[in-house]
Amino acid sequence: MSFDLRAFRDTLGCFATGVCIASAMGKDGRPVGLTVNSFTSVSLDPPLVLFCLDNRSESLSSFLDAPGFALSILSADQMALSNSFARDPAATRWDGVGAVPGKGGAPLIPGALAVLDCAHHATYPGGDHTILVGRVLGYAHQPGAPLLYYRGGYAALANGQG
Repeated sequence: MSFDLRAFRDTLGCFATGVCIASAMGKDGRPVGLTVNSFTSVSLDPPLVLFCLDNRSESLSSFLDAPGFALSILSADQMALSNSFARDPAATRWDGVGAVPGKGGAPLIPGALAVLDCAHHATYPGGDHTILVGRVLGYAHQPGAPLLYYRGGYAALANGQG
């Protein structure tokens, strides 16, 4: 049986997701971050969340070496920021962002719909990705509409509200 990877990706794309920027502080004291949509909650007690990072990512070692990470859930008006953290060179992604450090030192994105500040809890192999589970140390949210991703592109809520 052959497995069509493009058709598989298209199938997975039918599940609408929010868009986050995962961030950590590198060993060199510089922030690292990238756009992800592989975020999910895991547990309320203890408070755990996870995201998955491609094993080929240049940021993987920084995330694994850092004591924790943050997830900034983007609002509908942060599409340009999402694109920047997905496409721009790692060295310029933070230009003009004005991030603030969370409790664990990872940078939080100002204006995000929600932020989760996490300590590393566990790491698991997940095929061509690594699953990073974090214990939530702090969180905040504000009103607004989420930035959504669906079938390979950005989407909006039908009613336009959050």
